[in-house]
Amino acid sequence: MAALFSLTCVVSPKPSLPVPVRSSNARWRWESVASRVVLQPETRRSRVVALVSQASRVVFRDLDADDFRHPLDKQNTLLLRTIPGLNELGKALLGPMTEQVMLLENIGTSVLVSENQLPGLHKLMIEAAKVLDTEAPDLYVRQNPVPNAYTLAISGRKPFIVVHTSLVELLTRRELQAVLAHELGHLKCDHGVWLTFANIITLGAYSVPGLGGLIAQSLEEQLCRWLRAAELTCDRAALLVAQDPKVVISVLMKLAGGCPSLSDQLNVDAFLEQARSYDKASSNPIGWYIRNAQTRQLSHPLPVLRAREIDEWSRGQEYKYLLKHAIQLEDSLKPRNTFVR
Repeated sequence: MAALFSLTCVVSPKPSLPVPVRSSNARWRWESVASRVVLQPETRRSRVVALVSQASRVVFRDLDADDFRHPLDKQNTLLLRTIPGLNELGKALLGPMTEQVMLLENIGTSVLVSENQLPGLHKLMIEAAKVLDTEAPDLYVRQNPVPNAYTLAISGRKPFIVVHTSLVELLTRRELQAVLAHELGHLKCDHGVWLTFANIITLGAYSVPGLGGLIAQSLEEQLCRWLRAAELTCDRAALLVAQDPKVVISVLMKLAGGCPSLSDQLNVDAFLEQARSYDKASSNPIGWYIRNAQTRQLSHPLPVLRAREIDEWSRGQEYKYLLKHAIQLEDSLKPRNTFVR
Protein backbone atom coordinates (compact mmCIF):
# COMPACT_ATOMS: atom_id res chain seq x y z
CA MET A 1 0.00 0.00 0.00
CA ALA A 2 1.41 3.33 -0.96
CA ALA A 3 0.36 5.99 1.41
CA LEU A 4 0.75 9.44 0.15
CA PHE A 5 0.88 12.05 0.68
CA SER A 6 -9.70 21.80 -8.39
CA LEU A 7 -9.08 23.28 -10.72
CA THR A 8 -10.67 26.71 -10.81
CA CYS A 9 -10.72 28.44 -14.15
CA VAL A 10 -12.65 27.76 -17.32
CA VAL A 11 -10.98 28.09 -20.69
CA SER A 12 -12.51 27.99 -24.14
CA PRO A 13 -11.39 25.23 -26.47
CA LYS A 14 -8.84 26.28 -29.08
CA PRO A 15 -8.21 24.65 -32.44
CA SER A 16 -5.67 21.87 -31.98
CA LEU A 17 -2.39 22.10 -33.86
CA PRO A 18 -0.17 19.17 -34.85
CA VAL A 19 2.91 18.93 -32.66
CA PRO A 20 5.93 16.68 -33.32
CA VAL A 21 6.42 14.01 -30.66
CA ARG A 22 9.18 11.46 -30.18
CA SER A 23 7.80 7.94 -30.47
CA SER A 24 9.22 4.73 -29.04
CA ASN A 25 10.89 3.79 -32.35
CA ALA A 26 12.76 7.12 -32.45
CA ARG A 27 10.62 8.44 -35.29
CA TRP A 28 8.54 11.57 -35.10
CA ARG A 29 4.81 11.49 -35.33
CA TRP A 30 2.36 14.34 -35.54
CA GLU A 31 -0.53 14.37 -33.17
CA SER A 32 -3.41 16.68 -32.54
CA VAL A 33 -4.91 16.51 -29.06
CA ALA A 34 -7.45 18.70 -27.24
CA SER A 35 -9.29 18.86 -23.92
CA ARG A 36 -12.33 20.67 -22.67
CA VAL A 37 -13.24 21.97 -19.26
CA VAL A 38 -16.15 20.30 -17.49
CA LEU A 39 -18.12 21.63 -14.55
CA GLN A 40 -19.74 19.03 -12.32
CA PRO A 41 -21.64 20.14 -9.21
CA GLU A 42 -21.60 18.02 -6.06
CA THR A 43 -23.60 18.45 -2.89
CA ARG A 44 -21.77 18.57 0.45
CA ARG A 45 -23.53 19.58 3.64
CA SER A 46 -26.38 21.20 1.70
CA ARG A 47 -24.14 23.36 -0.44
CA VAL A 48 -22.81 22.92 -3.95
CA VAL A 49 -19.12 22.47 -4.50
CA ALA A 50 -17.98 23.08 -8.06
CA LEU A 51 -15.51 20.54 -9.37
CA VAL A 52 -13.95 22.21 -12.36
CA SER A 53 -11.39 20.30 -14.36
CA GLN A 54 -8.91 22.63 -15.97
CA ALA A 55 -7.06 20.93 -18.78
CA SER A 56 -3.35 20.41 -18.26
CA ARG A 57 -1.31 22.21 -20.85
CA VAL A 58 0.47 19.14 -22.20
CA VAL A 59 0.29 15.35 -22.16
CA PHE A 60 3.18 12.92 -22.44
CA ARG A 61 3.02 10.27 -25.16
CA ASP A 62 5.26 7.19 -24.97
CA LEU A 63 6.26 8.28 -21.48
CA ASP A 64 8.50 5.71 -19.81
CA ALA A 65 8.82 5.44 -16.04
CA ASP A 66 12.58 5.92 -16.30
CA ASP A 67 11.98 9.28 -17.98
CA PHE A 68 11.14 10.74 -14.55
CA ARG A 69 12.31 8.12 -12.04
CA HIS A 70 14.43 9.56 -9.23
CA PRO A 71 18.06 8.30 -9.17
CA LEU A 72 17.62 7.07 -5.59
CA ASP A 73 14.59 5.07 -6.69
CA LYS A 74 16.64 3.38 -9.42
CA GLN A 75 19.48 2.65 -7.00
CA ASN A 76 17.35 1.26 -4.18
CA THR A 77 15.17 -0.78 -6.54
CA LEU A 78 18.29 -2.56 -7.78
CA LEU A 79 19.39 -3.19 -4.19
CA LEU A 80 15.98 -4.55 -3.26
CA ARG A 81 16.02 -6.96 -6.19
CA THR A 82 19.28 -8.48 -4.96
CA ILE A 83 17.62 -9.78 -1.77
CA PRO A 84 17.37 -13.55 -2.27
CA GLY A 85 13.85 -14.94 -2.33
CA LEU A 86 12.11 -11.58 -1.76
CA ASN A 87 9.76 -11.92 -4.73
CA GLU A 88 8.92 -15.52 -3.86
CA LEU A 89 8.25 -14.63 -0.22
CA GLY A 90 6.02 -11.75 -1.24
CA LYS A 91 3.99 -13.88 -3.62
CA ALA A 92 3.55 -16.54 -0.96
CA LEU A 93 2.28 -14.00 1.58
CA LEU A 94 0.08 -12.24 -0.95
CA GLY A 95 -2.03 -15.27 -1.80
CA PRO A 96 -5.65 -15.59 -2.95
CA MET A 97 -7.01 -15.24 0.58
CA THR A 98 -5.14 -11.99 1.21
CA GLU A 99 -6.29 -10.67 -2.15
CA GLN A 100 -9.91 -11.41 -1.33
CA VAL A 101 -9.71 -9.86 2.14
CA MET A 102 -8.17 -6.63 0.82
CA LEU A 103 -10.59 -6.38 -2.07
CA LEU A 104 -13.73 -6.97 0.00
CA GLU A 105 -12.53 -4.67 2.77
CA ASN A 106 -12.18 -1.83 0.32
CA ILE A 107 -15.40 -2.44 -1.59
CA GLY A 108 -17.37 -2.78 1.63
CA THR A 109 -16.15 0.38 3.34
CA SER A 110 -15.59 2.92 0.55
CA VAL A 111 -17.37 4.60 -2.36
CA LEU A 112 -16.29 3.59 -5.87
CA VAL A 113 -15.82 6.65 -8.09
CA SER A 114 -17.19 6.51 -11.64
CA GLU A 115 -18.86 8.61 -14.30
CA ASN A 116 -22.09 8.31 -12.30
CA GLN A 117 -20.58 8.50 -8.81
CA LEU A 118 -18.57 11.61 -7.87
CA PRO A 119 -18.05 12.41 -11.58
CA GLY A 120 -15.84 15.41 -10.85
CA LEU A 121 -13.24 13.23 -9.12
CA HIS A 122 -13.58 10.67 -11.89
CA LYS A 123 -12.66 13.29 -14.51
CA LEU A 124 -9.65 14.41 -12.49
CA MET A 125 -8.40 10.83 -12.43
CA ILE A 126 -9.02 10.20 -16.14
CA GLU A 127 -7.23 13.39 -17.11
CA ALA A 128 -4.23 12.67 -14.85
CA ALA A 129 -3.91 9.18 -16.35
CA LYS A 130 -4.08 10.66 -19.84
CA VAL A 131 -1.29 13.12 -19.08
CA LEU A 132 0.96 10.35 -17.72
CA ASP A 133 0.10 8.03 -20.61
CA THR A 134 -1.13 5.26 -18.35
CA GLU A 135 -4.33 3.36 -17.64
CA ALA A 136 -6.62 4.77 -14.98
CA PRO A 137 -7.16 2.39 -12.03
CA ASP A 138 -10.28 2.21 -9.89
CA LEU A 139 -10.65 5.08 -7.44
CA TYR A 140 -12.35 4.84 -4.04
CA VAL A 141 -13.21 7.52 -1.49
CA ARG A 142 -13.16 6.42 2.15
CA GLN A 143 -14.44 8.23 5.22
CA ASN A 144 -11.40 8.93 7.41
CA PRO A 145 -10.33 11.94 9.49
CA VAL A 146 -6.62 11.44 8.66
CA PRO A 147 -5.68 13.07 5.32
CA ASN A 148 -4.15 10.31 3.21
CA ALA A 149 -4.19 8.52 -0.11
CA TYR A 150 -2.72 5.15 -1.04
CA THR A 151 -2.39 2.65 -3.83
CA LEU A 152 -2.98 -1.09 -3.70
CA ALA A 153 -1.84 -3.34 -6.50
CA ILE A 154 -2.60 -7.04 -6.11
CA SER A 155 -1.22 -9.53 -8.58
CA GLY A 156 -3.88 -10.56 -11.07
CA ARG A 157 -6.36 -7.85 -10.08
CA LYS A 158 -6.91 -4.31 -11.27
CA PRO A 159 -5.08 -1.88 -8.97
CA PHE A 160 -6.97 0.82 -7.16
CA ILE A 161 -6.36 4.11 -5.38
CA VAL A 162 -8.06 5.14 -2.13
CA VAL A 163 -8.46 8.77 -1.08
CA HIS A 164 -9.63 9.79 2.39
CA THR A 165 -12.46 12.30 2.70
CA SER A 166 -10.37 14.55 4.95
CA LEU A 167 -7.82 14.90 2.15
CA VAL A 168 -10.56 15.97 -0.25
CA GLU A 169 -11.64 18.60 2.29
CA LEU A 170 -8.07 19.86 2.75
CA LEU A 171 -6.99 20.31 -0.87
CA THR A 172 -8.02 22.35 -3.87
CA ARG A 173 -9.01 20.47 -7.01
CA ARG A 174 -5.63 21.06 -8.65
CA GLU A 175 -3.87 19.79 -5.54
CA LEU A 176 -6.16 16.77 -5.36
CA GLN A 177 -5.35 15.92 -8.96
CA ALA A 178 -1.65 16.17 -8.10
CA VAL A 179 -2.24 13.60 -5.34
CA LEU A 180 -3.98 11.29 -7.82
CA ALA A 181 -1.03 11.76 -10.18
CA HIS A 182 1.35 10.88 -7.35
CA GLU A 183 -0.50 7.61 -6.79
CA LEU A 184 -0.61 6.95 -10.55
CA GLY A 185 3.16 7.39 -10.50
CA HIS A 186 3.43 4.35 -8.21
CA LEU A 187 1.52 2.28 -10.76
CA LYS A 188 3.39 3.74 -13.75
CA CYS A 189 6.69 2.76 -12.10
CA ASP A 190 5.42 -0.69 -11.00
CA HIS A 191 5.72 0.33 -7.37
CA GLY A 192 2.28 -0.99 -6.51
CA VAL A 193 3.15 -4.64 -6.00
CA TRP A 194 6.35 -3.76 -4.14
CA LEU A 195 4.43 -1.45 -1.84
CA THR A 196 1.92 -4.14 -1.01
CA PHE A 197 4.74 -6.62 -0.44
CA ALA A 198 6.50 -4.13 1.83
CA ASN A 199 3.67 -4.11 4.35
CA ILE A 200 2.92 -7.82 4.30
CA ILE A 201 6.52 -9.08 4.16
CA THR A 202 7.56 -7.01 7.16
CA LEU A 203 4.58 -8.15 9.22
CA GLY A 204 5.14 -11.75 8.16
CA ALA A 205 8.81 -11.70 9.07
CA TYR A 206 8.10 -10.37 12.54
CA SER A 207 5.80 -13.33 13.16
CA VAL A 208 8.73 -15.75 12.80
CA PRO A 209 10.25 -16.58 16.23
CA GLY A 210 13.86 -15.65 17.01
CA LEU A 211 15.66 -14.90 13.77
CA GLY A 212 12.49 -13.57 12.19
CA GLY A 213 12.69 -10.33 14.15
CA LEU A 214 16.28 -9.69 13.04
CA ILE A 215 15.42 -10.43 9.43
CA ALA A 216 12.40 -8.15 9.61
CA GLN A 217 14.39 -5.29 11.12
CA SER A 218 17.00 -5.43 8.37
CA LEU A 219 14.35 -5.87 5.69
CA GLU A 220 12.25 -3.04 7.08
CA GLU A 221 15.19 -0.63 6.89
CA GLN A 222 15.83 -1.54 3.26
CA LEU A 223 12.15 -1.31 2.38
CA CYS A 224 11.79 2.07 4.10
CA ARG A 225 14.83 3.35 2.24
CA TRP A 226 13.29 2.20 -1.03
CA LEU A 227 9.86 3.62 -0.13
CA ARG A 228 11.34 7.06 0.58
CA ALA A 229 13.05 7.03 -2.81
CA ALA A 230 9.87 5.88 -4.55
CA GLU A 231 7.97 8.81 -3.03
CA LEU A 232 10.42 11.23 -4.63
CA THR A 233 9.73 9.64 -8.01
CA CYS A 234 5.98 9.95 -7.57
CA ASP A 235 6.22 13.59 -6.55
CA ARG A 236 7.72 14.06 -10.01
CA ALA A 237 4.71 12.32 -11.54
CA ALA A 238 2.52 14.79 -9.64
CA LEU A 239 4.47 17.68 -11.15
CA LEU A 240 4.14 16.25 -14.66
CA VAL A 241 0.37 16.45 -14.27
CA ALA A 242 0.11 19.70 -12.28
CA GLN A 243 2.80 21.36 -14.42
CA ASP A 244 3.26 23.90 -11.64
CA PRO A 245 5.68 23.09 -8.79
CA LYS A 246 3.76 25.33 -6.40
CA VAL A 247 0.73 23.05 -6.64
CA VAL A 248 2.76 20.00 -5.56
CA ILE A 249 4.62 21.91 -2.86
CA SER A 250 1.30 23.24 -1.55
CA VAL A 251 0.09 19.64 -1.09
CA LEU A 252 3.21 18.80 0.93
CA MET A 253 2.85 21.97 2.99
CA LYS A 254 -0.78 21.22 3.83
CA LEU A 255 0.05 17.65 4.79
CA ALA A 256 2.77 18.97 7.09
CA GLY A 257 0.63 21.55 8.86
CA GLY A 258 -2.49 22.62 7.03
CA CYS A 259 -6.20 22.57 7.72
CA PRO A 260 -9.20 23.94 5.79
CA SER A 261 -9.58 26.99 8.06
CA LEU A 262 -5.92 28.03 7.52
CA SER A 263 -5.50 27.13 3.85
CA ASP A 264 -5.90 30.72 2.59
CA GLN A 265 -3.05 31.87 4.87
CA LEU A 266 -0.47 29.27 3.85
CA ASN A 267 2.50 30.47 1.79
CA VAL A 268 4.40 28.14 -0.55
CA ASP A 269 7.43 30.43 -0.83
CA ALA A 270 7.73 30.58 2.95
CA PHE A 271 7.57 26.77 3.10
CA LEU A 272 10.38 26.52 0.55
CA GLU A 273 12.45 28.92 2.64
CA GLN A 274 11.74 26.66 5.61
CA ALA A 275 13.08 23.72 3.58
CA ARG A 276 16.28 25.61 2.85
CA SER A 277 16.71 26.48 6.51
CA TYR A 278 16.36 22.77 7.36
CA ASP A 279 19.17 21.95 4.93
CA LYS A 280 21.33 24.63 6.50
CA ALA A 281 20.59 23.49 10.05
CA SER A 282 21.47 19.88 9.22
CA SER A 283 24.64 20.64 7.21
CA ASN A 284 27.05 20.18 10.15
CA PRO A 285 28.08 16.70 11.44
CA ILE A 286 25.69 16.74 14.40
CA GLY A 287 22.82 17.99 12.27
CA TRP A 288 23.57 15.34 9.64
CA TYR A 289 23.46 12.59 12.29
CA ILE A 290 20.18 13.86 13.75
CA ARG A 291 18.66 14.18 10.29
CA ASN A 292 19.51 10.59 9.41
CA ALA A 293 18.24 9.32 12.75
CA GLN A 294 15.04 11.29 12.21
CA THR A 295 14.33 9.80 8.79
CA ARG A 296 15.79 6.29 9.06
CA GLN A 297 12.56 4.54 10.08
CA LEU A 298 10.22 6.74 8.05
CA SER A 299 8.42 5.37 4.99
CA HIS A 300 8.24 8.88 3.51
CA PRO A 301 10.84 11.65 3.27
CA LEU A 302 10.18 14.72 5.38
CA PRO A 303 7.75 17.12 3.66
CA VAL A 304 10.31 19.95 3.58
CA LEU A 305 12.83 17.68 1.84
CA ARG A 306 10.23 16.58 -0.71
CA ALA A 307 9.35 20.22 -1.36
CA ARG A 308 12.97 21.11 -1.95
CA GLU A 309 13.47 18.10 -4.24
CA ILE A 310 10.48 18.90 -6.45
CA ASP A 311 11.44 22.57 -6.62
CA GLU A 312 14.93 21.67 -7.81
CA TRP A 313 13.68 19.12 -10.35
CA SER A 314 11.21 21.64 -11.79
CA ARG A 315 14.17 23.89 -12.59
CA GLY A 316 16.30 21.14 -14.11
CA GLN A 317 16.94 20.09 -17.69
CA GLU A 318 15.24 16.69 -17.34
CA TYR A 319 11.85 18.22 -16.56
CA LYS A 320 12.26 20.91 -19.22
CA TYR A 321 13.14 18.26 -21.81
CA LEU A 322 9.97 16.31 -21.04
CA LEU A 323 7.86 19.43 -21.38
CA LYS A 324 9.57 20.34 -24.64
CA HIS A 325 8.69 16.98 -26.19
CA ALA A 326 5.14 16.79 -24.86
CA ILE A 327 1.90 17.40 -26.75
CA GLN A 328 -0.45 20.30 -26.25
CA LEU A 329 -3.70 19.23 -24.60
CA GLU A 330 -6.75 21.21 -25.65
CA ASP A 331 -9.73 18.88 -26.02
CA SER A 332 -9.26 15.28 -24.83
CA LEU A 333 -12.69 14.29 -26.12
CA LYS A 334 -11.85 15.31 -29.67
CA PRO A 335 -10.68 12.60 -32.10
CA ARG A 336 -6.92 12.43 -32.40
CA ASN A 337 -5.33 12.60 -35.85
CA THR A 338 -2.00 10.80 -36.07
CA PHE A 339 0.44 10.94 -38.95
CA VAL A 340 3.69 8.97 -39.00
CA ARG A 341 6.51 9.82 -41.28
